[in-house]
Amino acid sequence: MCTYLTEKFAVEGSGKSATGWHSVSEATVYVDHPTHARYAHTVNIDFMNPKLGPSARVALELTEEDALALAEAIRTALAAAPAGLASRNQ
Repeated sequence: MCTYLTEKFAVEGSGKSATGWHSVSEATVYVDHPTHARYAHTVNIDFMNPKLGPSARVALELTEEDALALAEAIRTALAAAPAGLASRNQ
């Protein structure tokens, strides 16, 4: 079952795609059929820069368990670093 619910938000960062490193300005997260993963449904995370076209996209297709583990690993890494170390205001 597809949820058709997509979380889209602005980001500031960089990603590496087939064309090399580029800036990313948008991220989307949704649960849907994957393009490549071997599961019927996955948590799909796309980082992109629409101004650079479709080649400026970094995509992830993760199981629910792995998506939650990724979220927890991000929280753990940030909690271990000094507050604000990786913020926009550094």
